[in-house]
Amino acid sequence: MTTDQINGAARAATARRALSKVPEVTAYFWITKVLTTGMGEAASDFLTRVFGNVPAVGLGALALAGALVLQFRAPRYTAWIYWTAVVMVSVFGTMAADVLHVGLHVPYVASTAFYLVALIAIFMVWNASEKTLSIHSIHTPRRELFYWLTVMATFALGTAAGDMTAVTLHLGYFSSGVMFAVLIAVPAVAHRSFRLGAIPAFWLAYIVTRPLGASFADWMAVSKARGGLNMGLGPVTLAWSLAILGFVGYLAVSHRDTPVDDPAESTAVPADA
Repeated sequence: MTTDQINGAARAATARRALSKVPEVTAYFWITKVLTTGMGEAASDFLTRVFGNVPAVGLGALALAGALVLQFRAPRYTAWIYWTAVVMVSVFGTMAADVLHVGLHVPYVASTAFYLVALIAIFMVWNASEKTLSIHSIHTPRRELFYWLTVMATFALGTAAGDMTAVTLHLGYFSSGVMFAVLIAVPAVAHRSFRLGAIPAFWLAYIVTRPLGASFADWMAVSKARGGLNMGLGPVTLAWSLAILGFVGYLAVSHRDTPVDDPAESTAVPADA
């Protein structure tokens, strides 16, 4: 390959990166992601308590559909549009996991296994179709569809897994949160020390963010008799929502997570993730 061909390929890759529909993976990404998981857990429980299961699920589905329409129509990554979609996936993903347990009386172990199989199936179809699971390749409608299907599956899986450890395994919400805080570091260590690929390391950590945030949100909200702080679902939802607004507002103004021309500028994971 000639120098001109190499430079041309590099320019094409840079152009595709600039049109990415997802943010750069930085420390801000992980913090905001964990906040959305906790907020989604508390908000879902709060809405179902206020409106009832069926109306709350219906409202959640409509809000999710609206957020995803905005996201798919956006020409490139926009902080408030993207994170609104993530928040609504978090809320509805919690509802989807709870429907299996509360509505259909499916044990948490079974629902966790179900969503794990669903996630693996999505990954397999995505990889077979696009030959990559890299989030830096999300610049076509089909890849974006695979991405959001994966995100929804990870939220549902994480919700079920968090409830399974806290309730079925009797660890409690705080202990579950601590356990997942430790587990989320495992993919990073495996990547740095044991040559685990950046892409599987990213997705493994991404899955763990859900039960991590949800466990601590539940711990803050539930009664002391259940091992919590008894702050209530409404206040916890509001507190985590304000934190999300603060981070997303900062990102929208600073563009710290806007896809960059130089992959080396992304500090949290290697460029191939």
